[in-house]
Amino acid sequence: MDLPAADNLAYQRACFERAQPSGHTPKLYRTLPCDDALPRGALLVEAIEGRPAQLPDDLPAIARALAALHRLPLPADNRRAPLVSPVDPWHAMLAEVRGQARYLRDASLAPQSRRCIDAALAALPDSLPAATTDAARCLISFDAHPGNFLIEPGGRAVLVDLEKCRYGLPGFDLAHLSLYTSTSWDVQSRAVLFREDIEALYDRWRLLMGDAASPHDWPTLIACRRAMWLWSVTWCAKWRANRSRSADRSHQGEDWSSSLSERTLIAHVQDRVDHYLSLPILERVTRELNELSHGE
Repeated sequence: MDLPAADNLAYQRACFERAQPSGHTPKLYRTLPCDDALPRGALLVEAIEGRPAQLPDDLPAIARALAALHRLPLPADNRRAPLVSPVDPWHAMLAEVRGQARYLRDASLAPQSRRCIDAALAALPDSLPAATTDAARCLISFDAHPGNFLIEPGGRAVLVDLEKCRYGLPGFDLAHLSLYTSTSWDVQSRAVLFREDIEALYDRWRLLMGDAASPHDWPTLIACRRAMWLWSVTWCAKWRANRSRSADRSHQGEDWSSSLSERTLIAHVQDRVDHYLSLPILERVTRELNELSHGE
């Protein structure tokens, strides 16, 4: 989130507090402040006893979890801070994607890969008609990839990573759950979904949302899917461009230095980033998006 340590800790606490009424996130017990022993502070949260998600079998359970989050009442404007709550979530997403796209130049991309990404960026719509209405906005995870869910023995899906919540468009969560760049990221939940799996997920979510799904027609959901994919791809470019930087010893803001992570994690991220920025995978996701855009 590129926030100073204390502000980042307050943001994460707010994420847990706002999402807890959904019944599909860990309980927050206590916040430990930032100090010399814990430069970024810490949250004490409920331990979730569960297994990694298995796709596509667990998609119905995860759809229930997301719908429960998305159905939470939207707070008044003056009660949404510190969570991000843009007036126009679509334009805010475009700004994030274009901001990260500045790193494409320094990401050592193959020329064909760069042209494919540039074409996809140029094809994003400038606006979504319903994006600025309160009916279209809700609390979203913005990090709903399958690896962030645990499935309890009773079948409840629990979203355990909540540091990026915001008030925005739920189509971003559905995309992050089911895009190839998400389902093939985590080692323990890795899967490749068919088009039928994706369409079934969206249909189930719309059914669970009831009338609240009305602002999110199929073109809007697929536009959000395109944007979320480009957010992920440009994130990969940003990671590749910044990973060699020195660590920030003051523990302020975002820090992408590889020196802060174990070698096995760095190797995993490097493998996934290289994979997602390769031309065959870029073309694969582009084809899927084009097929889905004509699906309903």
